[in-house]
Amino acid sequence: MTLQEYDYARESPSKLAASCLLLALTMRNLGGWTPTLEYYSGYCSQDLHPLVKRLNFLFTYQPHDKLKAVHTKYSHRVFFEVAKTTPLDMLKLEEMLKS
Repeated sequence: MTLQEYDYARESPSKLAASCLLLALTMRNLGGWTPTLEYYSGYCSQDLHPLVKRLNFLFTYQPHDKLKAVHTKYSHRVFFEVAKTTPLDMLKLEEMLKS
């Protein structure tokens, strides 16, 4: 989804990928940012929090009237229907990131 949004072009691809991973881990309650992830990504959890919040906002308020190709593609079983995942409430996300 970020490929279609100009605001994310200025983010480094590694930081964007790390933030997406942290958001996915948080959404699925699979744990937080571990020391191993920090070591190999080069980012600590606090560095990623602002971008994670922006990504969740994008996921929550995605336009449904245009640019549907990505949503349609990732709604398929082959991609585990990740586009159908319910976004986190912003306050709940904030609370989960702090813990």
